[in-house]
Amino acid sequence: MTKSVFLAATAAAFMTICATTAVRADEFQRQITVSGAGSVATAPDMATINLGVTHQTKDAGAAMAATTQATAKMLQRLADLGVNPRDMQTSSLSLNPVWSNRGSSASGNAQITGFVASNSVRVRLRDLGGLGRILDAVIVDGANDFKGLRFSVQDPDPLMDLARKKAVADAIAKAQLLTAAAGVTLGPVLSMTEHGGGRPVMMEMAAGRSSDVPIAAGEVALNASVSMVFAIKD
Repeated sequence: MTKSVFLAATAAAFMTICATTAVRADEFQRQITVSGAGSVATAPDMATINLGVTHQTKDAGAAMAATTQATAKMLQRLADLGVNPRDMQTSSLSLNPVWSNRGSSASGNAQITGFVASNSVRVRLRDLGGLGRILDAVIVDGANDFKGLRFSVQDPDPLMDLARKKAVADAIAKAQLLTAAAGVTLGPVLSMTEHGGGRPVMMEMAAGRSSDVPIAAGEVALNASVSMVFAIKD
């Protein structure tokens, strides 16, 4: 190959690369990215509650024994009220010393004055009609640590699918609005990414004695969000 032919071929290849790069850069610039959100609200049909028993005594064994006995009584009451064993699960179990005069005495030595034992149980209730009665019963039986409840649905998939469809429709509507306002034509979808998931309504309650603790279940909302990239046509 002569030098002139080599230079000509090199120049042609360079022009091809530059043209391809320009086209790709132009394609990359002619895009629009939008986000969309969709939400579906429904009445809950399940609740998850976190119940616990805590006892403090001077002796570690006595604290744990009292907590164990009260927890067993609480679990039995839940079973008697129709809660399935698979819906009851221990979430935490602890035994800790109680300190007095920590760092404040003349000698600076910490002193153990007792022990506190705690047992927490996570319970799923699939019959919301008996929720207040169950809460009242376990409090009477010794549950003295209540960490709130969460409402949810037992089969969220169909609702989540509907929320996703709403999120995509919302993103498309935004893209159409923006491109129309800019005087350009919306092209096909280049990519789509889903974000987030269902979000149950949370409700915190303080434990207290009453006749069937009043519960307002309200609604739960399942949310979906997407990001979509569209091409822009000439």
